[in-house]
Amino acid sequence: MSTSPDTAGNARQFLSFTLGSELFGMDIRTVREIIQHGAITPVPLMPDFVRGVINLRGAVVPVIDLQARFGRGPASVGKKTCIIIFDGQRDGERVELGMMVDAVSEVVALEAGDTEPPPQFGGAARRDFIAGMGRRGERFLVLLDPDRAFDIGEMASLCEASQLALAA
Repeated sequence: MSTSPDTAGNARQFLSFTLGSELFGMDIRTVREIIQHGAITPVPLMPDFVRGVINLRGAVVPVIDLQARFGRGPASVGKKTCIIIFDGQRDGERVELGMMVDAVSEVVALEAGDTEPPPQFGGAARRDFIAGMGRRGERFLVLLDPDRAFDIGEMASLCEASQLALAA
């Protein structure tokens, strides 16, 4: 069966990016922009995964270190390090967040047949952070579920716990 232009439009697009040697992706519809890593203002008493805040055209935007959010140590900043600005959700409202990654690769179109459910065992990220696995030739692209990986309520609770622990 050949693919007609009508069925070819069913592909979903993902922004692919790297953390170390691992390849990740997130739905391009949630991405607002990509900016170079620059000055980040640290915020006291925050957990390791909150690098700080940036001033984005007058708005205060928290920056999440994805490496640390996955329970690893804080990421090192390199020449290609950048911040992906995306929309998070909190109580039904849109919230701008920044996600620090090693490098942005490309926009990848994946057909429904090119994706698999998340693995049933451990991996690069908590299983509930993963929406699925995208096949790219011989490699897989770990497709993040931003509403879970960057659950603002959960991250706020972790920030409060961190503040309490440091204040004690």
